[in-house]
Amino acid sequence: MVEITKAVPGDAGEILTLQRAAYVAEAQLYGDPFIAPLAESLDQVRTVIETAIVLKATDGGRVVGAVRGQLSGTTCLVGRLVVAPDRQGQGIGTALLAAIHEAVPEAAAFDLFTGHLSEGNLRLYRRLGYRETQRERVQDHLMLVHLRREP
Repeated sequence: MVEITKAVPGDAGEILTLQRAAYVAEAQLYGDPFIAPLAESLDQVRTVIETAIVLKATDGGRVVGAVRGQLSGTTCLVGRLVVAPDRQGQGIGTALLAAIHEAVPEAAAFDLFTGHLSEGNLRLYRRLGYRETQRERVQDHLMLVHLRREP
């Protein structure tokens, strides 16, 4: 049974390990081992947990997923949705996004982005009501797809 709760600073190491495991496939997809989620430090993850809303999904004491939310004005910026590679496709990402939506009821909108080649991510976000707002080329090999969900 997966349980979703607020992360605490002591979870930073496990969340960082999970994040790195989850983003290896993205790095391979784009041919870029230096994407931000793989370069983030333990201290940076700990700081985010202390200053933003970070939710974790646990199963039997193991962190199997996480997501971040940061309110900016009336918009919640959603980031770093990660699910353990061996647990993907089991509804954990969907549950985490639903939980972040519930955790920030004052948000008038939820914004996130993903890479243009990340079809699984794009399918998930669209299924949950996110709509594309723009595309931004950030490198020759990478275009970010920005999406928004309004409650």
